[in-house]
Amino acid sequence: MKEISRKTSIAIFAYPDVQQAAVLGLADLFEVANRNSAAQAGGQLDVRILSVDDLKKRDLPFCDTIILPPSLSRNRRYDDQGILDWIKAEHGQGATVCSICAGAFWLGACGLLDGRPVTTHWLLEEDLQHQFPKAVVNSERILIDDYDIVSAGGLMAWVDLGLFVVTRYLGQQITSATARHLLIDPSGREQKNYRSFRPVLNHGDPYILSVQHALEKNYADQVSVEGLAGQARMSSRTFLRRFKAATGITPTIYLQNLRIEKARGLLERTRLPISEVAWRVGYKDPSAFSRVFKEITGLKAGRYRERFSINS
Repeated sequence: MKEISRKTSIAIFAYPDVQQAAVLGLADLFEVANRNSAAQAGGQLDVRILSVDDLKKRDLPFCDTIILPPSLSRNRRYDDQGILDWIKAEHGQGATVCSICAGAFWLGACGLLDGRPVTTHWLLEEDLQHQFPKAVVNSERILIDDYDIVSAGGLMAWVDLGLFVVTRYLGQQITSATARHLLIDPSGREQKNYRSFRPVLNHGDPYILSVQHALEKNYADQVSVEGLAGQARMSSRTFLRRFKAATGITPTIYLQNLRIEKARGLLERTRLPISEVAWRVGYKDPSAFSRVFKEITGLKAGRYRERFSINS
């Protein structure tokens, strides 16, 4: 990458209820990157933490990149017109706008997500898609670079976003040095490595709920649609229709996710052989278990245990 002599302006927007750890963590990460870059006579990031009051200043300079950090508030309706006007104006002049976790709701409220790919924390995916139906939400990704719109997933994805910004403006060598200094290695992560299966239980269909409770207890047993339909006192066709209407997925996918969620727990808490884990959650064929586990979690079972085991 060609050496950059000018300072690149980075605005970290500290809006009300922002996660201060992300704001200050990003500032520290960029400071480390600047020191590494200065040691090699490279470019610099001019980092500013902006408040709502700062936006009222008439002489506020243009920002090359705006970062919208996560929020600790449960409120997902961002309707402060002054903030929205500032973000839209900066973007209209060529600024790259970045969001982290719930910060993506600012992008949506600005109308910047229509037809655009975006990620957020997987627990916020449904709400974000509901509020901004034209957005292309993909919460399995930790970071999505759509050039002028960049989004990162969970609360701690500010690390991924920060290193991305460093790479874009200062180059991969400075990013590597910064990551080594901070002892972080975010490469290759995906949100589905962390996503838990949380089945819908408040759908109001007592017959489907009874089947879900039975599956929770007997997930390792061999089951069939016909058998489940019998438990629900329905025909197979009616059962399939009502199960998907209630849970959003088919019984087969539901059972796969439930079994893999149980397998995650065994891999985290025990040292059982992977073949034994597979058998305990209902897979008689270890290769089939391995295939489904990686498809759902994004990791091989052994790698998952290495990363998330709590049994040292």
